[in-house]
Amino acid sequence: MNLKEAQKQISEIKARQMALDEKDIDTWHQYQKQIRKLEQETILTPWDHVELARRPDRPKAQDYIELLFDDFMELHGDRRSLDDPAMLAGIARFHGIPVTILAQSKGKTVEENLRQHFGMPQPEGYRKALRLAKQAEKFHRPVITFVDTPGAYPGKEAEEKGQAQAIAECLYTFSSIQTPVICFVLSEGGSGGALALSVADKIFMLEYAVYSVLSPEGFASILWKDGSRVKEACDVMKMTSADLLERKVIDAIVPEPFGGAATDIHAVAEKMDQMLRQALEETLHTKVRTLVDERYEKFRRLGDGAWKMSK
Repeated sequence: MNLKEAQKQISEIKARQMALDEKDIDTWHQYQKQIRKLEQETILTPWDHVELARRPDRPKAQDYIELLFDDFMELHGDRRSLDDPAMLAGIARFHGIPVTILAQSKGKTVEENLRQHFGMPQPEGYRKALRLAKQAEKFHRPVITFVDTPGAYPGKEAEEKGQAQAIAECLYTFSSIQTPVICFVLSEGGSGGALALSVADKIFMLEYAVYSVLSPEGFASILWKDGSRVKEACDVMKMTSADLLERKVIDAIVPEPFGGAATDIHAVAEKMDQMLRQALEETLHTKVRTLVDERYEKFRRLGDGAWKMSK
């Protein structure tokens, strides 16, 4: 059974549950068993993951920041030109630990998305991230990044302002920054725009998120000159969390409820909290030189697993 059919049947069962008399507990439990069985028997395709990652109601970085951190203070500007609303950045506390947060931020309405370029940062956004990352290094604050972008903003003005250079500087800086870096891939992580915030000691990925070199539409158009083969492209690209964990591109998967994080964001945030606490416990007690060396080796080895699996 595919995802849409399962979701339709589950919705119908839940509607019948809501109509039950509150004393009819046995029937309610029977319906609950039917729902669990449907969830277990539903096989999600890579394209299903893409559609779940792109759902308009999927929680955004700001939702997780609100649930995970205390005393968040947003900081603005790259100190060179402008401020980019597609890059949400600031400082906060995580269980009493001061941290720096860098998040690619999508809007929740059409107006917000237009203002934030649908989560596609411009050069000033990446330079803002660089500025705060260097500040975090100075005070030895861990850096927590949230990746949620189909790619860096591709407009002419972004290229004129140095988009490629800004991304390259992020890659260079994060590869050797002397403080822990923990990354969460929330929804759609695409191209160098996502990679700019993904050079981290630990990379965690939500179960239904996708992470790839480019969009499946772009992949199909380039490889086959046929954008309609998008579902086939998803199968080839190996972009799901399970694929990337198997290839050791990411370190762990954050479980999501059936239907995605929007159905129970608090359960997802609770698991993220546990994983982040464990990661900080490990990285903050590692010597800085060792941390940087291990991060370097981690990314040097990334291609090995994929190459061996393809042989």
